[in-house]
Amino acid sequence: MSEEHIIVAQDRAVLEIRFNRPDKKNAITNDMYGVMADAVARAQGDESIRAVLFTSVGDFFSAGNDIKDFAAQSMGAFDGPRHVVRFLEEVIQAEKPIVAAVQGHAIGVGTTMLFQCDLVYVAEDARLTVPFIDLGVVPENASSLTMVDRLGHTRAFALFGLGEPLVGKDAAAWGLANAALPSGEVEARARAAAHKLAAKPPESMRLTKRLMRDREALMARMNEEGALFAERLRSPEAAAAFSAFLQKR
Repeated sequence: MSEEHIIVAQDRAVLEIRFNRPDKKNAITNDMYGVMADAVARAQGDESIRAVLFTSVGDFFSAGNDIKDFAAQSMGAFDGPRHVVRFLEEVIQAEKPIVAAVQGHAIGVGTTMLFQCDLVYVAEDARLTVPFIDLGVVPENASSLTMVDRLGHTRAFALFGLGEPLVGKDAAAWGLANAALPSGEVEARARAAAHKLAAKPPESMRLTKRLMRDREALMARMNEEGALFAERLRSPEAAAAFSAFLQKR
């Protein structure tokens, strides 16, 4: 069940959202997105919560979207609302600080969501990849904007175009992560930072974050990407890529 795969718990003024599907490398299903969207929305409406921490179980932070869901959408066999959209919107619109503890590898949205976080702590040997082109689709989560803004065009294009991984040490050196640490130290460091943020004056924190983020631009780019992404999911290139991936597994 999704509630087992996403563990949500409040630790004083910090809401922790934990990926808990290690046997599938914490790949995210539609139901899991729904649980996370609800949790982020809860944090925004609950005055007792002043910060959000994303973390995970196992060797992967997250392998990104479950490819089976992508394949179902590609074949027109997916029913119901796509909670991923709601989750991405909630994170972009969030006014309370979001911290990520990336103790292992991250793929796709597992990487792009980090560019929407306010503080990121990553394992030195973590590998962050964004294989959207290899899957026949396009970037999502406004990452065609955020990655270029943070890393510069050539570095971002190497990640998207060549599929090169961003190693944890470089993520810190290039400005994505606040620090690269041994994997066993990542969560504790991120949790300490989240609690430190939660102890600050909340209204001042909220206003400062609002001033630092252009939510309208992020939402506009995410919607533009989303329209193209939906088209590409139905393309022969995407169908072939998803089929090859599932057969390989």
